[in-house]
Amino acid sequence: MAGLLSGLESLGLGNLENVGIFDKEKKEEKVRQEAKVHKEVVLSEEDFIYDKSFKCPVCETSFTSKIMKTGKAKLVKTDFDLRPVYEAVAAEKYDVLLCPRCGYAALGRYFPYMLPAQAKLIKEKISSNIQLPKYNDPTYSFEQAVERYKIALACSVVKRSKSSEKAYVCLRMSWLLRSYREYLEGQDGDNKELMESLRAQEQEYGENAYKGFLDARSSEDVPIAGMDSTTLDYLLAQLSFHFKDYQTCARMVSGILTSPSANPRIKDKVRTLKEQLAEKTKENQ
Repeated sequence: MAGLLSGLESLGLGNLENVGIFDKEKKEEKVRQEAKVHKEVVLSEEDFIYDKSFKCPVCETSFTSKIMKTGKAKLVKTDFDLRPVYEAVAAEKYDVLLCPRCGYAALGRYFPYMLPAQAKLIKEKISSNIQLPKYNDPTYSFEQAVERYKIALACSVVKRSKSSEKAYVCLRMSWLLRSYREYLEGQDGDNKELMESLRAQEQEYGENAYKGFLDARSSEDVPIAGMDSTTLDYLLAQLSFHFKDYQTCARMVSGILTSPSANPRIKDKVRTLKEQLAEKTKENQ
C-alpha cells in the first residue's frame, strides 16, 4: 500500500515518502505522559498538617500543636451527621489543642475562651492531677487522638461548659472513632474485637452529642457550635433518625421544609430523609 506521501520522489522529496505523519506528535505525547507520571506524588498524612503556635489561656504557656492545612486535602464525601471525609487524612485527629504544661485541652474553636473561674477549676481538677504523655511523632496516631479528645471532654465538664461545647466534642469524637474503624478495615490482621469496641463507643458518643445538641437548641442562642439554626436542625434530624427517635425526626424535618430561610440543598436532603422516615413508620405499624 502506498504511503500518504508517496509520489514525492519526483519532486525530490523521496526521503519523506515513508515518514509517519503523526510520529512526532506521538513521541511528544509519550514524553508528556511520562513527565506527568513522574510528577504525580502519593501524598501522606504529613503533607496535610503543620505545627502552629498557640498560647494557653490557663497557664499562658506558648506551645505548638499539629493542625490540618485548610483547603489542601480533597473532600471525598460528607456523612449523614456532617462528618467531612478527606482523602489521605482523618481531619478529626487534629481538632484538639492540648497545653503540654497544664493539661488544658479543647477543640480549636473553644480553646482561647476562658473565664477566670474556669481557669481556676482547670488548675484545681486537671493541672494538679494530670500526667501528660509526650507527642513527638510527626503525626498523631488514632490512639493519641482519642486520648486528646477525652482530655478535652474532661476539661469541658470541669470548666462547666455549655451543652453545645460538650455535645460538639462528643460529635467529633464519634467521627474520630468512625475514621479509626474505617482505617482498621483496610489493614491486615484480626481487628474484629477492636472494631466492634470502636463501633459501640461511636454510638455512645453520638448519642451524647444528640442529647447535648437537643438541650443546646432549647437553651442557647445560634450560632451553636458554628451552626445556624437550619444546619443544627438538619443534624438533629439525621441523628434522631439514626437513634430511632422518629417523633423528633419528624418535627425537625417539618420545621426545615416549612422554613422560608432554609438552604435549598438542605431541603433536598431533608426530603430524602422524609421518605426514609415514612418507610420506617410503615414498618413499625
